[in-house]
Amino acid sequence: MTSKERAKLRAEANGLDPIFQIGKEGVTDAVIAQIEDTFNTRELFKIKVHLESAPESPKEIAQKLSEATGCDVIQIIGGTIVVFRINLILRQKEAEKKKRLKEKARKEALERRTERTRNKYSR
Repeated sequence: MTSKERAKLRAEANGLDPIFQIGKEGVTDAVIAQIEDTFNTRELFKIKVHLESAPESPKEIAQKLSEATGCDVIQIIGGTIVVFRINLILRQKEAEKKKRLKEKARKEALERRTERTRNKYSR
């Protein structure tokens, strides 16, 4: 991953809230399973590490999560970890959605032009 791609992802993650919390149990199989499930619906999200109770540092936790899930660690600030993993199915769905919206906008524009033409010649 290039530094520009990483910077773009950091900017996208800026407005996100953490959706997982890791505390005194640390990285468990259940946490890894939940993160895997989340990657089915999102590519980028934040994880909050409770610094007072976590058995390891955020860097160590991020390393474990990266190894277990195959994700890229984008950023670690304090107790917040930003992770990313490409989901080709999500990207395909997003591309199809954009295509449908573009087609809908094209049809609406064509209808408006047709209506204006009708109004112009019906006077």
